[in-house]
Amino acid sequence: MSLPADYFDELFADSDDPWAFRARWYEQRKRDLTLAALPRQRYARVFEPGCANGELSLRLAERCDELLCMDMSARAVALARKRLNQFPRATVVEGCLPQDWPEAQFDLIVVSEWAYYLEPALFVQVVERIAASLSPDGAVLACHWLHPIEGAPMLGREAHALLAEHLQLQPVVRHEEPDFMLQIWSKQPGSFDLDEQVR
Repeated sequence: MSLPADYFDELFADSDDPWAFRARWYEQRKRDLTLAALPRQRYARVFEPGCANGELSLRLAERCDELLCMDMSARAVALARKRLNQFPRATVVEGCLPQDWPEAQFDLIVVSEWAYYLEPALFVQVVERIAASLSPDGAVLACHWLHPIEGAPMLGREAHALLAEHLQLQPVVRHEEPDFMLQIWSKQPGSFDLDEQVR
């Protein structure tokens, strides 16, 4: 991570919810849009690096059989573990990207609101690990704020451009508003769940 762990530890020292994930309607609505954008109703294995205090993690845990979350802040990890306590197949670990990337395969990897904290070259290394960790029908969801963030080496739009360039997967969802962009890329873009035949 290009910004040190101390930066995020200080944020969580002042508040259990430094970005107001629970309180702000913008954040609640964005979470709803993120979950609604997922093409499949349920996933086997999901990885959410940069999970922060676990607000999105809680919703993801309801949509998968196994969830692995990671954050570089020890306080964020403790908060996310507490939030996910009701899900025995949800694990939260402390780690820093790209060096602590897990040796596992996932059918969904969520890159939400943290890519702009990395230098572009370092983020490309992360994207390469994302691509190598996807299952044969795996997908990547990315969602980022589009405005400049003080101290962040990248803009959200730059991060999405690097994902598109280096993942080399088929884009299946793109949603953009003045404040944020949400995209999904998939190895199998036609793998939407259909409960019944289209008539």
